[in-house]
Amino acid sequence: VAMTSFFLCFIYDCVVKFFAQIAFFWWKNSGISTIYIMYMAGIDENIVREYFEINGFLVRQFYKYQVQSRKKRADEEIDLVVYNPNCSDAGQNDIGFVLSAQDISKIRQAVVSVKGWHTSTFSAAILNSSDEIFKFLQKNALKRVESMFQQGGKVFKILAIPSLPKNRSERQKSVNLLKSKGVDGILTYPHMLRNIADSIEVNNNYVKSDLLQTIRILKNYNMLRLPQMELFDR
Repeated sequence: VAMTSFFLCFIYDCVVKFFAQIAFFWWKNSGISTIYIMYMAGIDENIVREYFEINGFLVRQFYKYQVQSRKKRADEEIDLVVYNPNCSDAGQNDIGFVLSAQDISKIRQAVVSVKGWHTSTFSAAILNSSDEIFKFLQKNALKRVESMFQQGGKVFKILAIPSLPKNRSERQKSVNLLKSKGVDGILTYPHMLRNIADSIEVNNNYVKSDLLQTIRILKNYNMLRLPQMELFDR
């Protein structure tokens, strides 16, 4: 009986693995995996867009299409171009590198690349291992953006990332590397989500934005504890 049970379990395990491999192969080649990746990329970009809009910026998506069958050009690594109509070029030197809402209020125009790698910390090792991160900083890409802002002035180069290392020394290495590559400032997702959540009024119905409506519902049921914002805690 024991031997029979063993063989039955063995056969069951083999059958499950076999069908799991078939399912994975179908999922990978059916286009659903690509759709899922595109959907997640859209969510990441939408958070950044909502953040800038809440803080008074006009936001333009640089390209509407998603590159799938080839490597992206440098200009295709640019996700958003943002413009603050309530800001002049004056005072743009007094801005921190890890940007806050107060910092971006001093920025008139910027190009933004979104890297929503939420399980990664942007250490110097990760930054050095991926040329893709800095591709949007190439001259031919930035020239296209600068031509859009006919009034001239500095165009800030902003990288939206999950987080920097918590260790002070490792964090500074990342900051120094980002600066050396030409990045003017970074926005982290915890900060952006916290800022968005602070601006949400529970009594308003944000039917035009899935993100804002979701945060409103969480706040309404006390799942976000302001001002500590435990859900988006660092």
